Amino acid sequence: MSDRPLLVLASGSPRRVSLLTQVGITPDRLMPADVDETPGRRELPRTLARRLARTKAEVAANRMEPTPGGGPVLVLAADTVVSVGRRILPKAETFAEAEDCLALLSGRTHRVFTAVCLVTPRGVRERLVDTRVRFKRLSRAEMDAYLASGEWQGKAGGYAIQGRAGSFVVRLVGSYHAVVGLPLFEATSLLEGAGYPVHATWPAGVEV
Repeated sequence: MSDRPLLVLASGSPRRVSLLTQVGITPDRLMPADVDETPGRRELPRTLARRLARTKAEVAANRMEPTPGGGPVLVLAADTVVSVGRRILPKAETFAEAEDCLALLSGRTHRVFTAVCLVTPRGVRERLVDTRVRFKRLSRAEMDAYLASGEWQGKAGGYAIQGRAGSFVVRLVGSYHAVVGLPLFEATSLLEGAGYPVHATWPAGVEV
């Protein structure tokens, strides 16, 4: 559809792009928003996720130049925060951070808050998904093997559920896609509500 809104994803995350592609959506532009992700003093995990998603969407929207013809632009952003109680786990950048995260998550249930924010010509729309994930009790050998894989780098809570850490999950209540990085139901619902043709690339129905 030539008159559809321009879709900008305020992220350079390959996994978020892949999730959108999974449901037939290809962002027109990727515009990663570099923002300070330091939690505020006493900031709750769910509040942090919502704040970061909104900030990323607004930063990307402010950087957008007018489109040819002045067509509508939709800017989609998301952020994921992993927590144990009120404690917010980092997006692990060092071996030590990842090791601390795994030790804390071992044998426990933690929460993953993923916020989705969509900036539209009519305003800002948001959703928050709260998912509970329980890990098995990890042996030292399992932790060492996972740390050696390097999959933890840059991941909230020091793990990627779509990779080897999927074998650690005993139970998940909520949205698997949200833990990966983008809850598809919530994201597509926001896009549809803003007039984006989510199903435009799906095969047409076959008459029987």
